[in-house]
Amino acid sequence: MQDHTILVIGATGKTGARVATKIEALGHTVRRGSRNSATPFDWEAPQTWPAALAGVRAAYVTYFPDLAFPGAVEKLEALCEAAVAAGVQHLVLLSGRGEHHARLGEDVVRNSGTAFTIVRSAWFAQNFSEGYLRDPVLAGVLPMPGGDVAEPIIDIDDIADVVVAALTEPGHEGQLYEVTGPRLMTFADLAVELSTALGRDVQYIPITFEDFHASVAQAGGDFVADVFTAIARETLDGRNAHLADGVQRALGRPPRDFAEFAQTAAQSGAWTQAA
Repeated sequence: MQDHTILVIGATGKTGARVATKIEALGHTVRRGSRNSATPFDWEAPQTWPAALAGVRAAYVTYFPDLAFPGAVEKLEALCEAAVAAGVQHLVLLSGRGEHHARLGEDVVRNSGTAFTIVRSAWFAQNFSEGYLRDPVLAGVLPMPGGDVAEPIIDIDDIADVVVAALTEPGHEGQLYEVTGPRLMTFADLAVELSTALGRDVQYIPITFEDFHASVAQAGGDFVADVFTAIARETLDGRNAHLADGVQRALGRPPRDFAEFAQTAAQSGAWTQAA
């Protein structure tokens, strides 16, 4: 198994970078797929796909910014066809909970004709430390829509561990791992945990989806804001206010709690001004 290359698509992203590093640490050969990698992979340039897929045994598939973005499912279908033609034996797809287009993407991979594993994820904890919510947290606020809706926020390191297991161990083919944190938390609850970790007050501020869009656009541009606001509108209605056992089933251990994530991130300097 260690003689065959594993392709990590989106290797510069939050999950992809972790997955690639963890797989390499296990002694496997990793091909990092990104626009600027040694063997480039670009979702917008299908001509880059054959070289990226050549000689690959398994691939981790993420779509930036999300499968909810227009055209993503069609591109995923084309990629699956290219992967099967290249002899790829196993696809591991990162999907999102409660998202219509993500479910369509899952169906594409299921019906691709090769072995698959679906990792269907809750909202990322690292959105608060590495993503569009980092700057507001630094400023002492957590502006989010959704009111009192609770989410089982997941640590991305748990997602990466599940993906690595699926790519490097037998027994994960055909599985759907719906991965969540160990407890439901409102955004007010998250603000309390962040306050404890940072040692200073972080206040939850209920906002409209329009204000949320403006906030995300300021940090990541309109392109990212459009997608994440659409996802927030779709999913922050209570549909995901339940726990799932994907981490336990895949790894044989419980997922990490948000409090542990926040403490670890704070200690590593995630919320220092220079981070």
